[in-house]
Amino acid sequence: MRVLVIEDEKKVASFIKRGLKEKGYAVDVSEDGDDGLLQAKTNPYDLIVLDIMLPGKDGIYICRQLRKNNINAPVLMLTARDDVEDKVNGLDSGADDYLTKPFQFAEFLARVRALVRRNDGKKITILKVSDLELDQITHKVTRAGKAIELTSTEYALLEYLMLNVNQVVTRTMISEHVWNDDFDSFSNIINVYVNYVRRKVDDGFAKKLIHSIRGTGYILKEY
Repeated sequence: MRVLVIEDEKKVASFIKRGLKEKGYAVDVSEDGDDGLLQAKTNPYDLIVLDIMLPGKDGIYICRQLRKNNINAPVLMLTARDDVEDKVNGLDSGADDYLTKPFQFAEFLARVRALVRRNDGKKITILKVSDLELDQITHKVTRAGKAIELTSTEYALLEYLMLNVNQVVTRTMISEHVWNDDFDSFSNIINVYVNYVRRKVDDGFAKKLIHSIRGTGYILKEY
């Protein structure tokens, strides 16, 4: 899952980014409205966390522009103001939910999960490729009934490969969806993590699922 956080308060943005990354999300941060709107129009996001009071364009304007441009990623709007009128304006502009600062991260995360689930009604929460299964709600992974323990980054990588089963995914595609905008797709970290996941998923099984495509990327193939 890839999240865009448009928030000019550095401490709040850092707090959100750190917490989401610990839960396996790839997170991009923008500190002003103009840049945030550009990023939202340029990159595909599963969720946008949007502050109302921003330098440049404010959150209400940004949300309206997103909807006018048919960008339907769920928007969780943040504000320090708790007036009913502000909440109504935010929701009427196209936001899906509203959270007043300061907030507890547990509540924030619960709202994020709810918005992602709501937006993904078409999403099958149990991914299956041959005898490999991944539960997108509980994050449990098994192969042939045997539990596989993964770190948050390993889980995000495997989920992305399974969502693109039988399709080649490039290093750039992986970096954009598993890491974030400022990640160097030419570093060897992607190779390292693919190897971590491959060992956990394929070791001990005659039929391998994860394959390297020389000069291109990787593919998870069912058999």
